[in-house]
Amino acid sequence: MPSQPQMSIEEIAELLDIEDLSESTYIEIKKAAGVDGRGQLPESIFPTYSAFANTQGGILLLGFQEVSPGEFVLIGIAEPNRVIDQLWSNLNNREKVSINTLKDDNVSIGTHDGKQFIRIVVPPARREQKPVYVGKNPLTGTFRRNFSGDYLCDESTVKRMIAERVEESRDAKLLSHFTEDDLDSNTLRSYRNRFRSTKPTHPWNSLDDHEFLRSIGGLTRDRASGKEGLTLAGLLMFGKLRSILDAVPHYLVDYQERRTEDDDGTRWVDRITTDGTWSGNLYDFFQIAIQKLYRDLKVPFKLAGPSRVDDTPVHEALREALTNTLVHADYSGTVPILIIKRPDMFSFRNPGTMRVPVEDAIRGGVSDCRNRNLQTMFDLIGYGERAGSGLPKIFQNWREQLWRLPELKEKFNPEQTILLMRMMSLLPDAVMKSLESRFGSEFNDLSEEQKLALATVAIEGSVTHARIKEMSDIHPHDLSKALKDLVTREFLQSAGATRAMVYTFTGAALVGSEGSVQTRLESIPGQKNGSPLHNRESSLHSDKPPLHNGETPLHKRLGTRYDEISQKVFSLLKGKKRTSPDLIRQGILIISENDFVTVDEIATMLNRSRGTVSIHYISKMVKEGLLELKYPENISHPHQAYRTRKED
Repeated sequence: MPSQPQMSIEEIAELLDIEDLSESTYIEIKKAAGVDGRGQLPESIFPTYSAFANTQGGILLLGFQEVSPGEFVLIGIAEPNRVIDQLWSNLNNREKVSINTLKDDNVSIGTHDGKQFIRIVVPPARREQKPVYVGKNPLTGTFRRNFSGDYLCDESTVKRMIAERVEESRDAKLLSHFTEDDLDSNTLRSYRNRFRSTKPTHPWNSLDDHEFLRSIGGLTRDRASGKEGLTLAGLLMFGKLRSILDAVPHYLVDYQERRTEDDDGTRWVDRITTDGTWSGNLYDFFQIAIQKLYRDLKVPFKLAGPSRVDDTPVHEALREALTNTLVHADYSGTVPILIIKRPDMFSFRNPGTMRVPVEDAIRGGVSDCRNRNLQTMFDLIGYGERAGSGLPKIFQNWREQLWRLPELKEKFNPEQTILLMRMMSLLPDAVMKSLESRFGSEFNDLSEEQKLALATVAIEGSVTHARIKEMSDIHPHDLSKALKDLVTREFLQSAGATRAMVYTFTGAALVGSEGSVQTRLESIPGQKNGSPLHNRESSLHSDKPPLHNGETPLHKRLGTRYDEISQKVFSLLKGKKRTSPDLIRQGILIISENDFVTVDEIATMLNRSRGTVSIHYISKMVKEGLLELKYPENISHPHQAYRTRKED
């Protein structure tokens, strides 16, 4: 029987209509052949279903088998309808999963080379449906997805999902044993003065403080018991710091101003945080932080008649970003609110993930605010937008400056939402010159979208299909081809699948999105001591490998031997479009021949993902006795490293 042609994940994506598939965050491939080879729904499908639904959705493909890391064959399913019947039966069984989020058109049968396979599109669950869990207990059966696979959520994460599901507004609940004595009177007075100047004829101006707080949602009454008290919104907005911490133990707001682009946060030049020197509540934090954000903005003012108007689109966007950060935060989370101002960028971070999909939030028109009372309080004094128009306004105002569009992203462990607003053009001159120096005449032959992709990697550290789509009108299918071409020609390397695929410079490791532009330029392989190296074969000789074992970086530990080892690995893999597992194993043994090295260091030097190296190679080679552990008494040691085992 002739062997089946092997396909990469990109080739499978093209087979399944890349335009559609590119809109999925994750893809998971399973064999689903069964004992008799006719087809059987794998039990492992349900944790993945839960993980997709609780994260950002994904696609399950049944009928493919992984034959080597990153390489698959289509084995087909002889009786696909049998497997689909098993799928519906289990999804509608509350003993198996908590809810079925699929519709008929989410499941389809495809055919290629006479073989049938099944595609299951799992949409992200709505807030009211989460957590989606396996079995009867959400605390033991709730999964989420990250870059390397499915993981079981901890108890606190599950409880937050449940709270999000049952509480339309998280800040409206009555706080027992908290009274108006827990409020800062100066803050409330300042807010009322702002309210009065914004709405001078409003009837609430004549109310006493108690009734005014009731009117804006700072006080509430339980109509069943008759009990009255502060809401969480009232305490957060106007409270004394000690009282806020009694109700919200992890509460922390932090504004940092950093002087240089490459400042890592240890050398801030101005900082406001909950240190006890001021009230610590949200209203006062907003008033302090917004003025510091505005300060030194180098944007042109406009004229309204003879008067100067300082409220430019940039001021408006920053005000909206700060308001959004405070009203959408999950104050039960452990991540602090963090606002960063740098010469090149503003960063806004709040605990909690988005209540609506990121794409819908950017598009606008959909609003599901986590703290609606706080939103009302800011709206009443002229801050913030209703009806889901805030983020579109931020993006539009930034677009008017001809700057790179803001980057909005979620992280799940721990949960947080980050908005990065860079004051930088799409194709800065300094970046373009560095790329031209790096890649020579080949760079000039690239398409505009390909140049945009490379510039984005230089500026932001990595790029995805979705990020380029935010900044370009290119067709998704054409964009996928353009990115694949950059990988084939070794401008970029890739890890992951479909829209979750992340692209970086060949030979470089993933770096955080808040790094500086200068750091990005220095990380371009070949940019050594300011002298560009046009030969792409030097890509394994990056001057400063970014990953290390938490102690001394690898290139410093190895000294001159680092270049020698890099050259050996490069010679081993040179010209291999599809590297066999045996060659990868040889490469690992070369890298770890005389020194303990981490999985990250090995993955970086081999230009492979950490998950692939760890799961498919390191763990097996340890079991086979080819590698020894630096910390054999603690397999999961945070600085675990591996060395080639010498023969006795």
